[in-house]
Amino acid sequence: MSEPLFRWKDTIVALATPLGLGAIGIIRISGPASFNIINTLFPSKDLLQQASHTLHIGWIVFNHKPLDEVVISLFKNPRSYTGEDVVEISCHGSMYIIDSIMQACIQLGARIAKPGEFTQQAFLNGKMDLAQAEAVADLIASDNATSHRLAMHQMRGGFSEKIKLLREELIKFAALIELELDFAEEDVQFANRTVLKTLLISVLDTINPLIDSFQLGNVLKKGVPVAIIGKPNAGKSTLLNALLQEEKAIVSEVPGTTRDVIEDIINIEGIAFRLMDTAGLRQTTDKVEQIGVQKTIEKMASAYLILYLFDATKESITQAKQQLETYKQQYKEAKILCIANKVDLLDALNVFDDCFHTISAKKNIGIVELKASMLGAVKHTSISDTTVTNIRHYEALLKAKEALRSVLTGITQSTTSDFLAIDIRQALHYLGEITGQISNEDLLDYIFSKFCIGK
Repeated sequence: MSEPLFRWKDTIVALATPLGLGAIGIIRISGPASFNIINTLFPSKDLLQQASHTLHIGWIVFNHKPLDEVVISLFKNPRSYTGEDVVEISCHGSMYIIDSIMQACIQLGARIAKPGEFTQQAFLNGKMDLAQAEAVADLIASDNATSHRLAMHQMRGGFSEKIKLLREELIKFAALIELELDFAEEDVQFANRTVLKTLLISVLDTINPLIDSFQLGNVLKKGVPVAIIGKPNAGKSTLLNALLQEEKAIVSEVPGTTRDVIEDIINIEGIAFRLMDTAGLRQTTDKVEQIGVQKTIEKMASAYLILYLFDATKESITQAKQQLETYKQQYKEAKILCIANKVDLLDALNVFDDCFHTISAKKNIGIVELKASMLGAVKHTSISDTTVTNIRHYEALLKAKEALRSVLTGITQSTTSDFLAIDIRQALHYLGEITGQISNEDLLDYIFSKFCIGK
């Protein structure tokens, strides 16, 4: 077993602001010795007698040496982020000053915090559940409006509350089933099977939409993967440059210029799209180009959105539609937009029907409309406070669903109480893992170790 991140009686210290030169650095201390440590370092005032949630300006002094003039923020337990006594020292951003103050804290009894240890203290002190704690890491990592919104939804606890309500309903019947085991020889039923069956169907009806929301939620959290595909010289690299509004990819009249996948990110109304310019799809004897084509196929398989681009001056509408149908059959999970490029070279556009987007990537014609369609492809489902974005939650819900379906099957087949009890326990276990009502040290170590130090 790995060394535990949390020792209940330890006082921990870490830099809560990013490393590097800056105007201000904030050092966070949490634990039972926090106030004694800062009181020793702050001779101008007795901080032990000060109220919680107050600020104090003065000098940090250690071994009779002034280190910096700082602002001290006091947060007494349990009214703090961690639920422990917390002190935050706002000092100047010199790394020498920061290191000197932290070394002074360590010599007075603190230790350096491990990644995520402040938030782990908050979880263990009941300030938040495990799903909300994980949302803290998502909030820090959010780089667009949508990932920020998803993290904020989860931090508010709407998803956690739904899971807790499901568990509470199941626990009531689990207790009755367990009671039946004590009277197995008398063949009595305390849990009404008809009512239990109705409850199970209701719980499954709640879990299924949560499971279904993961695909979109996970995509929006990480950025929507978009594969730009088509034959060589269809204008894929030119389209990438037009969407990014910069010369990211090399554009050439020579077929097969793009050999590797070129990736970049654009933000459309708060949603991040991870664009992937791929090698042209064609049969080739060039080994390097063959590798590029294989990578294109792999990216298509992982894409949420595929931009199928064809040269309107070389391919007929019939050919394009046939290819589009082929892609729809091969990549049923993906959204596909069919795009006719180089329309500025055509005499008329009325030959295209509504299933086509008409653009000229080179002349920047139709790009605004294409971006709107890309946005529409991922905004067809509303984002709520119960949208699942975490793979751990998704897997736990799948396992809970499987266990509940086993209970439902058992009721239909008149399975004995002991087997029903096992499956209900399993469902309760997996639902409890999501919020941390059921947890183990290794799981907590893994989750919180992914946080940044100081949080």
